[in-house]
Amino acid sequence: MTFDVRRFDVYRKVPKDLTQPTYTGAFISICCCVFMLFLFLSELTGFIATEIVNELYVDDPDKDSGGKIDVSLNISLPNLHCDLVGLDIQDEMGRHEVGHIENSMKVPLNDDHGCRFEGEFSINKVPGNFHVSTHSATAQPQSPDMTHIIHKLAFGEKLQVQKVQGAFNALGGASRLESNALASHDYILKIVPTVYEDLGGKQRFSYQYTVANKEYVAYSHTGRIIPAIWFRYDLSPITVKYTERRQPFYRFITTICAIIGGTFTVAGIIDSCIFTASEAWKKIQIGKMS
Repeated sequence: MTFDVRRFDVYRKVPKDLTQPTYTGAFISICCCVFMLFLFLSELTGFIATEIVNELYVDDPDKDSGGKIDVSLNISLPNLHCDLVGLDIQDEMGRHEVGHIENSMKVPLNDDHGCRFEGEFSINKVPGNFHVSTHSATAQPQSPDMTHIIHKLAFGEKLQVQKVQGAFNALGGASRLESNALASHDYILKIVPTVYEDLGGKQRFSYQYTVANKEYVAYSHTGRIIPAIWFRYDLSPITVKYTERRQPFYRFITTICAIIGGTFTVAGIIDSCIFTASEAWKKIQIGKMS
C-alpha cells in the first residue's frame, strides 16, 4: 500500500471541460485585476514611504549636553553703529556676562551707520535672558536707536525635515523698523525641547519656542533708561519627540494577501450571482416559448 500525499491537496483542480467561460465572468475578472493592481500600488507606496509620529513626555532629552543649549542669533540694527552694539547674557545660576564676543561677528550696514550682529553662544538650562544693547560700549550714546530686524533666532541643532513643521525660528523675519527708536523690546520665549529620531535610531536634539513681545520706554528716578532688545527665556518641562516609522514588512504582506483573497472572493460571489440569475432568466424564457 503506497501513501499518496495528494490526498492532502485542498485545492482540487476542476477539468477545463467541466467549466464554462462567460462574457460576464471575463469582464468581472478584468475589473478584479485592475482593482487589485490599484490597491497593491497604493499599499506599496505606503510601505515605501515613512511617517512621522510625534509624542509628548516630561524629561530632559539631551542629558549629555552638560546643561547647555546652543543659540544662534542674527539681527540687524540699521541705525546703530557697530562699536555700540554688544550682547549681554545673564541667568539664575549667577551668570552675568557683558559684551559677549566669542563666536560673534559685526557687519557694518548703511555706510557704517548700522550694524548686523551674528553670534553663536550657549546658555544654561535655567531661566534667564540675553539682550542686545549698548551696555558694553566704552561711551554710552544719548539716544540709541534700537529699531531692528531679526533674521534668525534658533536653539540647538538645526533640523531640516520637510514633514516636521515646527517653530524652530519663530522670530525669523520679525521687523521693528517702524517702532519707537528709543523704546526697549521684550521678547518672552518659552523654549520646548524637541527630539527627532530617524529610521536608524539616530537622535538629533533641537528646540522650538513660542514668543510674546512688548515694546516700552522705561524710566527711573534718574531719567530715561537706556533701551535694549531683551530675549527672556524659560524652558518647558514637556519634550516633543518626532519619530520616523515605516510599516513592518509582515503587515505589508498580510495586507496584500487580504486584498487578493478578499477581491477574488467578492468577485466570485458577484459572478456566481449574475450567472445564477442569467441561467434562471433563460429557463423562464424557454418556459414561455414552450
